[in-house]
Amino acid sequence: EVQLVESGGGLVQVGGSLRLSCVASGFTDDDYAIGWFRQAPGKEREGVSCISRTEGRTFYTGSVQGRFTISSDNAKNAAHLQMHSLKPEDTGVYYCVLSAYDKPLPELCGPYASDQVEHWGQGTQVTVSS
Repeated sequence: EVQLVESGGGLVQVGGSLRLSCVASGFTDDDYAIGWFRQAPGKEREGVSCISRTEGRTFYTGSVQGRFTISSDNAKNAAHLQMHSLKPEDTGVYYCVLSAYDKPLPELCGPYASDQVEHWGQGTQVTVSS
C-alpha cells in the first residue's frame, strides 16, 4: 500500500515562506513523479508542482513559477516544496501526490490533471494571512 505523509503546513503572513515535505512508502516502481496539488475553499484541486524521481525533471504551474522550488531526496523517497513570497491566493489544503512517470509532467500534475493522480496524501493546510 502506497502511503504519502506530508508535513510542514501552517499559518504565515503575506510574503512569508513555508516548506512542505512528503515521504512516500510502498511504491515499488522507482520511476515515479511526486509533487503537490492544492485545493482552495470552494475551488477544484489544481496541480502545483512535481518532480520525476529518476530524471529530476520539474514542473510548476504558472502562478507559482519563480516562487516555489521542488526538490527530491531519493534516498529517503521524499520530496520538498519550498514556498517563498506567499500570497493569500496560495491558501488551501496541499496534497502530496505520486504517480507512475508514464506521461509528461504537465499531464501528471498540471492545473487540471487531478484525474491522472494515482495516489494522494491526507493533505496539509497552508494559510497565508494578509
